[in-house]
Amino acid sequence: MSQLTTPQQSRPIPTPTPQDPSGQRPRGGRFLTSRRGAWVVLALALAVCAVVLGPLRATEAPPRGDTVPASAESAVAAEVGDTFPGRDVAPVLVVLDRGGAPLEAGDLEAASAMGEALAGLTGHEVSPVIPAQDGAAAMLSAPITLGSDNAATAEVVEAVRATVADHAVPGLKAQVTGGPAFGADIASSFDGADLTLLLVTIGIVAVLLIGTYRSPVLFLVPLLVVGVADQVAGVLTRWLGTTFDLHFDGGIISVLVFGAGTNYALLLISRYREELRRHDDHRTALGAAWRGAVPAILASNLTVVLALLTLGLATLPGTRGLGLASAAGLLVALLAAVIVLPAALAVCGRRVFWPFAPRAGQPDPQETGVWARIARFVVGRPTQVVVAAVLTLGILASGLLGTQVGLAQSEKFRVASESAAGLEVLAAHYPAGEAAPLQVYARDAEADWVAAELDSIDGVVRVRPEQTDEWTRFTVIGEAAPGTPAAGQLVTTVRAAVTDADVPVEDRAVLVGGANAQTLDEARAADRDFLVVAPLVLLVALAVLVVLLRSVLAPVLLLLVNVASAAAAIGAGAWLGRTLFDFPALDVMVPLLAFLFLVALGIDYTIFLVHRARREAMTHGTRAGMVRAVAHTGAVITSAGIVLAGVFAALGVLPLVTLGQLGLIVGVGVLLDTLLVRAVLVPAVFALVGERIWWPSTPADRSRA
Repeated sequence: MSQLTTPQQSRPIPTPTPQDPSGQRPRGGRFLTSRRGAWVVLALALAVCAVVLGPLRATEAPPRGDTVPASAESAVAAEVGDTFPGRDVAPVLVVLDRGGAPLEAGDLEAASAMGEALAGLTGHEVSPVIPAQDGAAAMLSAPITLGSDNAATAEVVEAVRATVADHAVPGLKAQVTGGPAFGADIASSFDGADLTLLLVTIGIVAVLLIGTYRSPVLFLVPLLVVGVADQVAGVLTRWLGTTFDLHFDGGIISVLVFGAGTNYALLLISRYREELRRHDDHRTALGAAWRGAVPAILASNLTVVLALLTLGLATLPGTRGLGLASAAGLLVALLAAVIVLPAALAVCGRRVFWPFAPRAGQPDPQETGVWARIARFVVGRPTQVVVAAVLTLGILASGLLGTQVGLAQSEKFRVASESAAGLEVLAAHYPAGEAAPLQVYARDAEADWVAAELDSIDGVVRVRPEQTDEWTRFTVIGEAAPGTPAAGQLVTTVRAAVTDADVPVEDRAVLVGGANAQTLDEARAADRDFLVVAPLVLLVALAVLVVLLRSVLAPVLLLLVNVASAAAAIGAGAWLGRTLFDFPALDVMVPLLAFLFLVALGIDYTIFLVHRARREAMTHGTRAGMVRAVAHTGAVITSAGIVLAGVFAALGVLPLVTLGQLGLIVGVGVLLDTLLVRAVLVPAVFALVGERIWWPSTPADRSRA
């Protein structure tokens, strides 16, 4: 370890002169950092942005599509339902109550007048007033014509709510709920949310970059480059979604582009600052930084992109669409970080670091800084550190115990909504299944026995048949609230009673659909996707590490550490969600997406650290090389992790609990990975295993032995 502080190593590396053939600037990054080349690259980048942000900017994001695979029973049942008259008509429910007190005289007459007004508005017959048995509520079922998407339907729902408000009675609260109302509330809750997310993300990144660089100027360069890349990625992914019928959440893509792009920028600029202490010419220093940082940036980007592309094998449409769109967004972030950013830094020169611009010949403070001291402590006590870190991860992972997966419909909003509040009132006074009945379709030859079977099932309150030439549709009202485990169990019971599981779904004579059936099918598809995609993500990460490190043992150990870190992060995030935010369960999409992001982004930091450790091990050996690697990358990895955690935390401004949960878990996981795994556990594992960690290769220079 004394090698790390010898006078020989503290002296700056001499700057090569043009007369020295060995000092010619290497070709890698030469054009990007040259005086003319930098301006050419920036001009080409502006031209590309003009092309993408011009004609394609008007491209609208594709509407939210189906939540279940086309092969799911509920999806096939919905296709049969489209053959019935009024397929573009669905009911909203108007629930009236006085806060639990009995209804007053005249309330039912007022509700009836409200129904007449709604019939005039919608052009459809509204049900008679349905009083609750406890006398504390009343309900109307008002069919509406659905729009082409949730946004169009939201306009109809708003007109219904306006009519209801116009016929309000003092003290009698009227709320519009039901499936179309939920969809409308989701659509309206995103009004302005993308702009809010963008502004919050920019604010978080700006503050953290200023704190990292300690410069009021430098942070503007990566922030501007990554911000433009985010806009280009947004337009490009919207075009991809429209062209290939992909469905995804643009907020997640924006967060990924900002987070990854900023991380790449931090790694490059950190290496640039280091090289400026060795070279008088800032272009030579930037070229050296580019050659040193780009292999790790490329490897980390390739890992995340390939991991995201495995989502193409998912069956859930939203998950599958997110994979391709996010991969495209990250490729844009990569190009911005390794091509546009170096050109911008070359134009700005050394003065961009003002007021703490590094000068050639200055000692490198990282050699004796806090991260060097931490690394020496860890490498000196590897066994104790490994045991303590593994115990910590195990304790955090125990948060998975008792974690439920699957949110009820009323639990998916982060903010209050009228449809969710109305559903709570409905569940308090009526069979909660009124808001989301099952739709059972039976071919006419099967209708009689299916009707009898449905009437005999526990938990079924009422069955209403409707017949066409080929099919009979049974609207089945259950006792369970929509989206709850009890509702899912009722779907399972009904399917077991009336469908033949041995017959392919598309050939069945009886099909069970409806909102609760879709929720159950979505959960089962999510389980299947996790079992298929998660191993592929691990294989991708393992393959990239093997190629990068030219080792087998190190990648296997690093992947095991990464999996343990991901499990700990999901456990800690789930526990914090239950404790601090009263999340009753995780959304069905969260486990897979959280695992993918935690593994792929965690491998990012592994690559940043271990790629440097391998290079240092060539001349200093594994243990001393790891100390030097932590000393040089500890600050930048920590900064990158804090920035990425902050960016994912910005998802909390969006209205859906799903995105808030994802932001919380990934944010916690990135901090855990940065501060514990990458700074402590990985160096301790390398110190414990020693030179054998690189098996079967041997990077250390044995001539020094």
